[in-house]
Amino acid sequence: MSRFALAIDLGGTKIEAALIDERGGLLATSRSRRPTGPAVSPEHLSAAITAVVSGALADLPADAELVGAGIGSAGPIDLDRGVIHPVNMPGVRGFGLVGAVASAVGAATGDSDPLVLLGHDGGCLALAESWLGAAVGTRASLSIVVSTGVGGGIVLGRMPFGGASGNAGHLGQTHVGERTLEEIAAGPASVRWAREQGWLGETGEELGRSAAAGDDVARAAIERSALAVGQALADASTLLDLELIAISGGFSNVSEDYVELVAAALAARAPLDYARGVRVVRSALSGDGPIIGAAALVLLR
Repeated sequence: MSRFALAIDLGGTKIEAALIDERGGLLATSRSRRPTGPAVSPEHLSAAITAVVSGALADLPADAELVGAGIGSAGPIDLDRGVIHPVNMPGVRGFGLVGAVASAVGAATGDSDPLVLLGHDGGCLALAESWLGAAVGTRASLSIVVSTGVGGGIVLGRMPFGGASGNAGHLGQTHVGERTLEEIAAGPASVRWAREQGWLGETGEELGRSAAAGDDVARAAIERSALAVGQALADASTLLDLELIAISGGFSNVSEDYVELVAAALAARAPLDYARGVRVVRSALSGDGPIIGAAALVLLR
């Protein structure tokens, strides 16, 4: 009998659910998503959870076993209470995410006590990257997302490192100078900075196209983001003695050389040889890392 986990990925723009098999394969037909956004309410989120969970579970093969549900959520998270306090969704701070998912799974399957495990999305990404992605076989790795926000997760000694409360890896809320990394390097922050310098576009995708066409301000915005990320990662590498850093997220694709720019900034900033020696690479999971990692919470337990 094949074994599947239901994986839920909750972020600042969408909530998504899918079925993942024990080898990490995503059942494409099970993929279901709904928008979230900074103004999402508890009622809207509850309805979205019900929709994506029921949508994904409708495709569970008849001969398959559902072993549980794993959730990767924007954080901070409260593991003890199953509650979230997402920075980018203030209206659902204090929302009981584990309970809501358990109720939705129960309604869809008839299981009154389903296994539901919670992790923050960056930690799930790091777990997936070390299981199936670019960090397979490494001793110490960090995975970072540069997108609407900036977040990350850590694997040390081939084990996910969540820290005392499960929230380790919130790189976006660390500081580079007077501002947080997210306030400097995220896609919307980079667009705002470019517009303040006179650029007339509105999105990260437009910023990338303008830079490729030779716009100096757009290129400067991209380099500014990569420099800040590299500086933050130099500190992380010095602190954690990392072997590999995997970078993903929509804004990391804003230019073909974004990862190389980050690597160069890290090497220039890191004060010690072991920190300068960390490998900086693109994620090997094509954007599916967080949802695969959510499933891994259950499949690898």
